[in-house]
Amino acid sequence: MSDLQAADDLPTAFSLPAAWKGNELFTRDDWRVTLSQSHRDDLQQALDAISLENLQPEQITPTRFPLPHLGPVLREIQQQLETGSGACQLQRLPVENYSASELETLFWLISVHLGTPVSQSASGEKIFHVRDEGYQVGQKEARGPNTRKRLSFHTDRCDVIGFLCLQQAKSGGNNQLVSSVSLFNEMRLRFPKLTKILMQPFYYLRHNVDAGNLKPFCQQPVFSVQEGHFAGSFLRVLIDRAYASPELPDMTPQQREALDQLEAVAESPELSVTFQQEPGDLLFLNNWVTFHRRDDFEDAEELHLKRHLLRVWLAVPNSRPLNPLFADNYGNTAAGAVRGGMLPSR
Repeated sequence: MSDLQAADDLPTAFSLPAAWKGNELFTRDDWRVTLSQSHRDDLQQALDAISLENLQPEQITPTRFPLPHLGPVLREIQQQLETGSGACQLQRLPVENYSASELETLFWLISVHLGTPVSQSASGEKIFHVRDEGYQVGQKEARGPNTRKRLSFHTDRCDVIGFLCLQQAKSGGNNQLVSSVSLFNEMRLRFPKLTKILMQPFYYLRHNVDAGNLKPFCQQPVFSVQEGHFAGSFLRVLIDRAYASPELPDMTPQQREALDQLEAVAESPELSVTFQQEPGDLLFLNNWVTFHRRDDFEDAEELHLKRHLLRVWLAVPNSRPLNPLFADNYGNTAAGAVRGGMLPSR
């Protein structure tokens, strides 16, 4: 099959607000939102009430705490994450004014205005601490976010991922983003045959900490289209682990080339952007239209100066429908469903 024929068999290139390239993202109106004094007052008043009533996270809801000034802004962010650029940095929460538990509460409060938090481990964690935990290579508890190593471009098992930066590293730890819509368009243009392979299912091995799911493997595509809606999803480390298993067929040379070219194109400065979250910055990303990664970093010796972020996985009510192949990993694939996350241990 010629490249021209292969391109004819693919969906047409996507012309969407999420198809930004490189530094175009930084010029977008929906990329950066700064918290005003009235927004901060909303948060403080809600925090005072939550503390007074000693409420648990599940009792903190948008209905109970509508945030008169910030609430409408968060609803707009929710909409733009799905239909706009798919990325938003909310600046600046005065983290220096709050205790660790208060910051978790504020992060939860902001997050539930965007969606429903889902579990990030078999033990049910809904607020995850991103920091170097000192795990050694091979420890089953080790996850990329709990190390200092460089992470490759990937997505997480949720509609929207959110981060709150509490402390940056002594050096390194930069963020990189790429639009997976633009990545599809570029791969389609340059490598149509490989793009066809990326639209076919790849095996994924269950993560070490995903002990609640009884299926050791699942299959899902990197690029897919469902009812006209684009979706990109990618975690190379679990793909490589799956094909290294003696229970599964070997990865074909064409599959490996497709993944290698995908990562190479994603790294190109024409498509990706690099920035760093500062303490008090919140970052929210639509996992279906963006891939993200992080540089390696060096920490300070003092505990309170070590890199530390809070992370949330959200299912959002305005999400897109997904290819049925995602059911094994996400549960319900219908638009607007509560989906994603990890099942509890059995």
